[in-house]
Amino acid sequence: MKIRSKILVTGGNGQLGKELREFSSLHTGLDFVFLSREDLPIEQFELVRNYFNTLKPAYCINCAAYTAVDKAESEEDLAFLVNGEAVGVLAAVCKEHNTKFVHVSTDYVFNGEATYPYTENFPTDPINVYGASKLEGEKQAMELNPDSLIIRTSWLYSSFGKNFVKTMMKLMNEKDEIKVINDQLGSPTNAEDLAETIFNVIGFCHLQIYNWKPGIYNFSNQGIISWYDFAKAIKEIINSPCSIKPISTAEYPTPAKRPAYSVLDKTKIQETYGVQLKDWKKSLAICIEKIENTN
Repeated sequence: MKIRSKILVTGGNGQLGKELREFSSLHTGLDFVFLSREDLPIEQFELVRNYFNTLKPAYCINCAAYTAVDKAESEEDLAFLVNGEAVGVLAAVCKEHNTKFVHVSTDYVFNGEATYPYTENFPTDPINVYGASKLEGEKQAMELNPDSLIIRTSWLYSSFGKNFVKTMMKLMNEKDEIKVINDQLGSPTNAEDLAETIFNVIGFCHLQIYNWKPGIYNFSNQGIISWYDFAKAIKEIINSPCSIKPISTAEYPTPAKRPAYSVLDKTKIQETYGVQLKDWKKSLAICIEKIENTN
């Protein structure tokens, strides 16, 4: 009889945390413990250690993060505490308890000046505080626990929480015309697909179908688009009469700079863990249907 393994998920009420929660209900061989920010602020290090001493998880998936990209420019210390130092502490505590650590990072660790998809070993050079804080978390995790598995993702959205897709759907219902940036390119990621990938990696390693291979991996849906293309696809799927006008980044200044190009090369995760990538537009349609069915 196989021993049930406990999986601790931090940031359990965020987009990804809630998607993982949905998957967890389908699996009986793994015990999930979901902790929200209120349950476990990961920057409270003694609390983190107490939870690990009590739960003794076999795996920890860190979905907790400071994600307010523009606000991070004026809250640098907090961003680095949550996205940097706290990740290092989590990784170190995982090592002490022989817990496999999975951490979610971002495409924003790159400067956006590339013209072809970023591989995992491409030199990092974040252009905003959020990206720099997430890069610090990666560095601390790998330094304090080289057995960590880090997944960089991009343009995350979900039927849960606040995100680009839900914002666009709302604006398209309220306005006759909206303006969307057309000179930033990337790949959207349905958080449901990322959750499934994390779930499969842990599940396959747990069942010894694959060996645990630590390091940094990229994941997103398949395809390269602009935010304008993304908005046009949303408009098409919901059949909105709203007019969408393309604008440049210069016409929409924000406190934090955004990378102009942040497409991730997913070859490594496909080859190492047999991950199947889904087309961005098909995943978008699935998410929108989910949103419409819950409203």
